[in-house]
This record gives sequence, structure tokens and C-alpha cells, in this order.
Amino acid sequence: MKMLRKLTAAAFAFFLLAALFQCGRRGSPSGGPKDETPPVLLRAEPANGTTGFQSTRIRLYFDEYVRLQDVQNQLIISPPMKTPPLITPMGGASKVIQIDIKDTLRENTTYTFNFGQSVVDHNEGNPYPLLTYVFSTGEYLDSLSLIGAVADGFKRSPDPFISVMLYEIDSAYTDSTIYQEPPYYLTNTLDSAVIFQLNNLKAGRYRLVAIQDEGKDNTFTPNADKIGFVADTITLPTDSTYVLRLFREIPDYGIRKPSFVASNHIVFGFTGGRAPLLERITPLPDSVRTHVARERGKDSLNLWITPFEADSLLFVLQDPLREGRRDTVTVKPISSQPDTLRLSWVPGRNLVPVDSVYLESTLPLAAVDTSRFRMVDQDTLPVPFALRADSLGRRVYLDFEKQANRTYSLELYPGAVTDFFGGTNDSLSNRWSIGSPADYGTLRMTLQGAVTYPVVAELTDDRDRLVRTEKLSSPKELVFRWLEPGTYRFRLILDANGNGRWDTGSFLEKRQPEQVVYFPAPIEMRANWEDRRTFTIQE
Repeated sequence: MKMLRKLTAAAFAFFLLAALFQCGRRGSPSGGPKDETPPVLLRAEPANGTTGFQSTRIRLYFDEYVRLQDVQNQLIISPPMKTPPLITPMGGASKVIQIDIKDTLRENTTYTFNFGQSVVDHNEGNPYPLLTYVFSTGEYLDSLSLIGAVADGFKRSPDPFISVMLYEIDSAYTDSTIYQEPPYYLTNTLDSAVIFQLNNLKAGRYRLVAIQDEGKDNTFTPNADKIGFVADTITLPTDSTYVLRLFREIPDYGIRKPSFVASNHIVFGFTGGRAPLLERITPLPDSVRTHVARERGKDSLNLWITPFEADSLLFVLQDPLREGRRDTVTVKPISSQPDTLRLSWVPGRNLVPVDSVYLESTLPLAAVDTSRFRMVDQDTLPVPFALRADSLGRRVYLDFEKQANRTYSLELYPGAVTDFFGGTNDSLSNRWSIGSPADYGTLRMTLQGAVTYPVVAELTDDRDRLVRTEKLSSPKELVFRWLEPGTYRFRLILDANGNGRWDTGSFLEKRQPEQVVYFPAPIEMRANWEDRRTFTIQE
């Protein structure tokens, strides 16, 4: 008996120490499985689908605490309201979302509040999938729908958050309406979808457009927004499905404030794609010389000017297509260093036979002395070459026969090039290496199907940088040699006007952008490999 009491006391002491030890350990409870259940809408006041709606307040009741996430981008109200409603809670959590309407509602109109993915539960952020609240100020809910998709006119994938709009064609509608007024119906593709659906529509005739609404004002701002449109009138009801290809219009002609960027260099910016005609009004001594050239790939004019003294210079910029449009601008000199001659070779080192090689200058070049260029191969044998200047005066192309497994060296002696200001180069040398064909791949692409010539074929890398381009006026196999191993994309521009490049569209002119068709899959190129593909263009 005495032994039993000792064993019982020992056991009690052991369990007491174990309990104290567990109480002293730090840790976190497991909490059970993660909650992945979205909130549930229990009821709405007034009820969802109410007709004869006259309230100024809507309350949505949920089964758990919810919060609003990115509601500014996610919530789409159709038709749009000029005065946005007040929605609470903003930044907090509640079991009730309250909408206070501040606008005067239209008569006999069905309204839709589409919250997208903005209503989430407070703890885990599980979204209520596409919460929609609908009511009508009339006697019935409109029930027609319209389905379509958005695409980018040039890029492989469209941008997110594209607004899709229906404008009712009535006595007040003109083509300028989309610049000034919000649409009658509105939806949004949000951040991932390309398919759109407009619901609760009434029968009638409409204009269907889509915009990338940068200003979020439900109107089209040409210099900021992309646009896509259906040229024909949409008549509801319809079983048709529409595809809207978005593009950025060429902005209207205009000029930007010019400025000196160096003591001998003025930049005149413009918009609209066409360079203005530049006329200097301020008289300068006969000894002062100027050189004007457009900046490659940019909407700007460069004017280089030899040293002078003046408080300011006066210029007139003339629109080349509209004789009466003239802008007078004043430019004041700045105290800064002048632009100086700097030269660089493109490509820098590695080369393949299909590459163009040129000397890039920071200043326009006045003269090139071929006798001061010396080119040799790896055996120091002379290599014949020819030089040609580009039309903008800042590139000198080097033409020579490029062979595999060869190295070429070029040396420019002092005075080989002379710039506009009379400056000359110091000694400059460069070396190029051309590898073995076995280190590269070849892609052969055959076009078939609904191909309308001429076309522009373009090959890009995995970062959408242009690698190769070829123009075709008739059927022909495309061959892209000397491709480095890697991932490529192929696209085809259906060059309707035959100018050798992609052209954008115009809403007012009812002109769609030229069609761009992408090969459906990436193309993996390997070394010492020839890949043959067939691209069938669908109508």
C-alpha cells in the first residue's frame, strides 16, 4: 500500500511537470484548414432584380465580414453615372456593403452594378465571383445580351482593363459623342479576361467601341487611349459575336516647346508623325551655319548651329500638309557644353553574315575619308569594303563580304570622319567575329491559306524585340538563317497599302488597323538545326 502511494505520487509529479513544460513552450496553434470559401450574399435591400426602383440607398448583407479590394477599377456601373455613388466600407470590414446613389436615375432604365472581384472576405481575401446587382426604374428588367472579345491590333496579347461600350444611336448621337459623353451601356474585361459580355440590354441600334480608358472618365481621349470599334451598326437582339482590335491613333499634328539640349543643339518636338518645315526668323551672321535633320525613330527635329551670340532665336514651324498652319516659337540659348563627336560601331563585337554594320555618330557628318579606313582579316590580309552614308547624316554603313569562321578588324586613323562643326575622330578600332554555321539555326516558314500580298514577315525574340524582317509581294518560302539558339515568335503584317510597315487605324475615318497574325506557338531554335514550319492564315 505504501509502495502504491509512492508510485501514484511519482506519476502525478511526472504529469504535472510535463504539463508545466508544455505550458512553457512557445508555439502557434495549427488553426485548422485554410478558409477558401467565398462570402455569401444573404439578401439585398431593395431586392436584387427590383423593378420600379425609387430608392437612393442599396444595402447588401453577407454571411461574414467582407471588405472592398480595388473597387475603383473593378466596379462597373452600367449605364454610367455622372456622379459616382458613395460606397462603404472603404478600407474597413463589415457584413454590409452600402451604396448611396448621388445621381438622378434615368426613367425606364435597367441599371447593373458589377463588382467584379472586389468583394472579398476579410480574413483570407476570397472573392465573391462577379457579384452583380440589377434594378430597373421601369416596369421590367431589360434582358438582351451581347458577347464578344477584345484583341490588340498589333501586340500578341491585349492590355488589361479594357472598357467595352455601347452607345445608343438616336437623334442625339454623332461620331463625336464618344469623345464627350459616357456610353449607354458599359462593361470591362478587368485584369485577365479577353471575353466580354454586356447584359440587361434593351432592343435598339448601337455603336460598339472599346477603349483603354487611361483617364477613367468613360470617354475617348485620342492622345491617351487606345480604341477598337465595329464600323457597322449593332442591332439588338443579335446572335453575332464581335471582335474589337484596339489600336492607338496617330495623334493630331502639333508642336512641343523647343529647347537647347547643348549650346550647339536645339530639339524641336512635334506630334502627328509628320515633321514641320522649319524656318529661322532671327537674322544671323553669314558665318553661322545650321544643319537640320529628323531624329531617327522619334517625333523630333534636330538643329545644330555653329557658335553665335544672341539673346534668343525666333523660328516658324509650318505644317507641311496645311499651308495656313504656322507656329512661331522662341528659343533661348543656355549656358552648357556643346555636343561633341562620339563614334560607335553597331554591332559591337559578334556578327553574323546577315547583319548590317554601321558607324553611329552623335553629330551629323560632313565628310568621310575612305583612305583613312583599313580593314583586314585574322590573317592581316586586306578586306575590300565600301562605305555609304544614310540620309540623316549620322550613320556610315560598312559593306563587305562576311564569311563564317572569320575575324575582321577595322582601324580608323585620325581624320577618317569630319563632323558638321569641323571636328575629326581620334584613332578608333574594332574587331568582329563570325562564328560557325553549326552554332546557329535556320527557320523556314511557308505561308498558306488566306494570305493577301504584300505582307511583312517579322521574327521577334522572347522579349518581343524585332530580330528579322522580310517583305513579300508574292508567295515565297521565308528563310531566316543564322538564328541564335533561343525562343522566337513569328508574326505576319497584312500590308494592305503596300508601304512596308504596319499602319494604325482611325475611328472617324472608320479605318481599321492593318491586320497582324501571330503564329500560334513559340518557336524553339537550336544550334545546327533547321526547322520547317507552315503557317495557315484563316479567313
